[in-house]
Amino acid sequence: MNISVALTVNGKAVAAEVPARTLLVDLLRDRLRLTGTHVGCDTAQCGACTVLLDGKPVKSCNVLAVQAQGGEVTTIEGLAANGELHPMQAAFKQHHGLQCGFCTPGMVLTAVGLAAENPDATESEIREALDGNFCRCTGYHNIVKAVQQGIADMTLAEETP
Repeated sequence: MNISVALTVNGKAVAAEVPARTLLVDLLRDRLRLTGTHVGCDTAQCGACTVLLDGKPVKSCNVLAVQAQGGEVTTIEGLAANGELHPMQAAFKQHHGLQCGFCTPGMVLTAVGLAAENPDATESEIREALDGNFCRCTGYHNIVKAVQQGIADMTLAEETP
């Protein structure tokens, strides 16, 4: 049975007919070709598929597309604006918070969600927020430094007219 799904993805209205069991990650990757959202485990354990749904980080392999009905989804492709990296993306680049890059989109979007919820996050709170995002390449030290810098830069950007 197919259902109609209408939502906003990276600022653009999207409508699709999908089987009722379609996962949000599959809608994003297979139908919309937004392949920055990665499938790592299919069990909501690794965080590689993390996107923002109405501003909150969610693991899109654990959300049905129909559950996003009417919602606003932001993927890694939707963060950069006018050819410039989002402050969190720039901080990951500056602090070498990535190696192979597979986990990076989920890490960045989780960090953006944390920054919106807790712009004064401590190192401990950052580590706790990233707990559901696995990186098999690094020791997380540079990722945490990148998130600290990204939060500071996002806060500064909001304060600057």
